[in-house]
Amino acid sequence: MMKLRFGAILLGWGVLLSGCGDKKDDEKKSFALVTTGAVGFWEICKKGGEDAGAELGVQVEVLMPTGSTEQRKALEDLLSKGVDGMAVAAIDPANQADIFNEVAENTLLITMDTDAPSSKRKVYIGMDNYDAGWMCGELVKEAIPDGGEVILFIGRLEQDNAKRRRQGVIDCLMDREKDSSRYDSPGEIVKGEKYTVLATRTDLFDFSKAKEHVEDELTKNPDVDAMVGLFAYNPPIILDVLKERGDLGKVKVIGFDEDERTLQAIKDGEIYGTVVQDPYEYGNRSIKVLHALATGDDSVIPENKLIDIPARQIRKDNVEAFWKDLNEKLGK
Repeated sequence: MMKLRFGAILLGWGVLLSGCGDKKDDEKKSFALVTTGAVGFWEICKKGGEDAGAELGVQVEVLMPTGSTEQRKALEDLLSKGVDGMAVAAIDPANQADIFNEVAENTLLITMDTDAPSSKRKVYIGMDNYDAGWMCGELVKEAIPDGGEVILFIGRLEQDNAKRRRQGVIDCLMDREKDSSRYDSPGEIVKGEKYTVLATRTDLFDFSKAKEHVEDELTKNPDVDAMVGLFAYNPPIILDVLKERGDLGKVKVIGFDEDERTLQAIKDGEIYGTVVQDPYEYGNRSIKVLHALATGDDSVIPENKLIDIPARQIRKDNVEAFWKDLNEKLGK
C-alpha cells in the first residue's frame, strides 16, 4: 500500500513538472528593441519590429531612452523581465561595455544602427556609417560644386555611428583616402583645397538647443555655403531657422535619414538631398534574427558578424518613389 502511494506521489510530481514544461513551451518568445531616442526614425524601426513580431507570433517591446543612463536602466529592466533577446542601438558603447556584456551573458544581444563592436553582441545589423557619411559628403559636393564653407550638426558623438558618419563627410570633402579610423577633433576647423568644415555642433537630442546652434552659427558665419544635418531631426530644424531668418535658398541644406519634412523639402527644392538608412528593415530584421537565434539557428550570423543594409542617396529625382515605398511599409 505504501509503495502504491509513493508511486502515485511520484507520478503526480511527474505530471506537474511535465505540465510546467508544456506551459513554458507554449509561452510566446519575447524580444525588445532599444533605441537611442524618441524620434520619427525610430518609429519606423518600431513598425518594422512589430510587423516581424506579428508574422512570427512573438512579443515585441520597444523602448526609446534618450541618454546613456536611461538606456542602461532600460536594459536592466528588460533583463529583470527575462526577455529572450534584445536588439540595442548603443548610445555610448565605450562606457556601456559592462551592461552590454551583462546582457550578452544572460540573454541574446545584437546591435542595430549603432554598434558596440567591443561587446559580446552576436551580430550588428545596419550600414557602414563611414561610407554613408562619405555619400553625404558627395551630396555636399553636388550642392556646392565650387567649394565653400560647411557646418555640421549632429546629436552626439559618443555613438559609434555618429562619429563614423561625421568623419566620412569630412574625409570626402577633404579628398582624402578612405580611413574610418581617422578622427578630426570637433573643436577644430578642418580646411581643404575647396571645402572648409567650420564646426560640428552637438545637441544631445535637445531640439531647442539644436535650433539655437543653427541660429548661432548663422550669426557667426553669415556667408556659410552649406549646412549638413546628420541626425534625422537636424535637417528640418535647419530649414525652420533659415525660413524664419529669410535665408532660405542662400544656404544649401543636405540631410540624413528620411524624416517626412526632409523628404517634402527635397520635393520642394528646399533641401538638396539626404542619405537614407532603412530603419524599418533594422527593426524587422532584428526581431527575425533574434527569433532565429532563440530557436537554435545560428546560420543567420555572417562570418564577419555584420548584416549590411546599405544606405542610399535621395535627391529630387528619386524622392517620390522612395517615399511611396516607405509609406507602403508603414501602412499609410
